[in-house]
Amino acid sequence: MIQTDFSRPVLAIDTSTSFLSLALRVGGKTIIRHEEAGNKQSELILPNIGAMLAEAGITAADLGVLVYAQGPGAFTGLRIGTGVAQGLATPFDIPLVGVPCLDAVAYQITAPCVLAATDARMGEVFYAWFDTQRQQRLSDYLVGKAVEIEVPTTESTPQGVGNAFALDDKPPFAGRADMPTAADYLQLAASGRYPATDAAHAELLYVRNKIALTAKEQAERKGGRP
Repeated sequence: MIQTDFSRPVLAIDTSTSFLSLALRVGGKTIIRHEEAGNKQSELILPNIGAMLAEAGITAADLGVLVYAQGPGAFTGLRIGTGVAQGLATPFDIPLVGVPCLDAVAYQITAPCVLAATDARMGEVFYAWFDTQRQQRLSDYLVGKAVEIEVPTTESTPQGVGNAFALDDKPPFAGRADMPTAADYLQLAASGRYPATDAAHAELLYVRNKIALTAKEQAERKGGRP
């Protein structure tokens, strides 16, 4: 089991959406960068990390842990974030902690029944059910149409959170469209509930079997022909 030391500086990276979100905790201070990056995450991420390390007066060698968004989310963004985390960690044997994106979404709310739901594109959402009061996940990580999400039979008052609630086709009950920042990932990683790994074994969490549908498959979903 790989040990982590959160008393040392910790860097968290979230590139699972169109935002570039970074958080660097040094001692009792947290430096945050959170900005809309579109398709420029690969250009912006290293300069921003370099500026944050310089502001804190440290180098990558001083980091005790690297935290990264594990998915599900935007495939290209996730690959960028994980690749940068691995590149920073490898020379210094820094342990990595991957935090599932839906966990970070869910833990913005403390309640016995929380639906975390995010935009998965192609008319679908990524989602999972949580009891964030007891720190338990109540379902698998799933992907599907928002209108088809069913409330667990034991719960009558679910609370929803995530950018899926800003979509036209959103889940069939009320929710907040709030999304987490890298600081939320850092806080969850520090809870000790997520295992650490070395850079070579860092993994992403995929929910879809395939990243993209072929033109034929897209047409079949719409009930037409290619």
